[in-house]
Amino acid sequence: MEAGLVERKQVPFRAIPAAGVHGVGLKKLPGNLWKLARGYFASRQILKAFKPDALLFTGGYVAIPMALAARRRPMALYVPDIEPGLALKVLAYFARRIALTTESSKMYYKNQEKISVTGYPIRQDIKKWSKPEGRAYFSVEPGLPVLLFMGGSSGARSINQALLAILPELMRDYQVIHLTGHLDWEMVQKQTAGMGPRYQAFPYLHEIGAALAAADLVISRSGASTLGEYPHFSLPAILVPYPYAWRYQKTNAEYLVDRKAAILLEDERMKTDLLPTIQQVMRSPGKLESMRQAMASLTRPQAAEEIAALLYDMAEVG
Repeated sequence: MEAGLVERKQVPFRAIPAAGVHGVGLKKLPGNLWKLARGYFASRQILKAFKPDALLFTGGYVAIPMALAARRRPMALYVPDIEPGLALKVLAYFARRIALTTESSKMYYKNQEKISVTGYPIRQDIKKWSKPEGRAYFSVEPGLPVLLFMGGSSGARSINQALLAILPELMRDYQVIHLTGHLDWEMVQKQTAGMGPRYQAFPYLHEIGAALAAADLVISRSGASTLGEYPHFSLPAILVPYPYAWRYQKTNAEYLVDRKAAILLEDERMKTDLLPTIQQVMRSPGKLESMRQAMASLTRPQAAEEIAALLYDMAEVG
């Protein structure tokens, strides 16, 4: 998926072989180690051809072979989630500088002198959207609140199913923008045929900034982007951490919940609690506004520029 997004921006893309080793069974481990070895040699070829002055890593096992191959070059590490995964902890040993989304991540690292808190970087094509422009993009009814449901690029089946169960009731009072993901797109299309203009569904939306700008409340997973994009749009959230990445997404969600900007809803409770939780927020203008203000207070609009500055600084120092 990343290849298509990168190439869409006309940025050169090179893939390398890689595979995870943490939590992998003994049968798969030798094959995965061999992929990492191949990735190391592929990384050396890329470095030889490209000759970078500095490198930026954001985690994932795919970064390990490149970090090993580039261990004598200046490296910066950006930590998107509040709690770093294993790969990010390993990469910290190679990095000269470490950029964090929030102060809360400092506790996971020993070398505090390497650390800068930059916030979460947001693409310019997301930041350009205002609320009037977002609502015009979807041609929503004036004065009628907009709910945004999304579950990441592949979608979130439990969120999709929970929404479909309550959709007729929601549409009495709200407009719904639904990003289904590709996996459930056909199923959602069949079950929502003839719903009318108050419901708009998309398998994927390149103009995600329009949806975030148009929405009054978002219901989603709690991946790292929620820490940057939702504050930028002052967008209150009901967060449903992905149960198979519970630890990291729950930590992200709790950060926003503790700051009164979001509500946490466990995945297994959605069937019974999703509708009343939405109604609790939307029928209390004071609560919605306080969540909006709390979310807005967390924005770090210069995050991308600060991370870029770290890279420029390292490239000049060598």
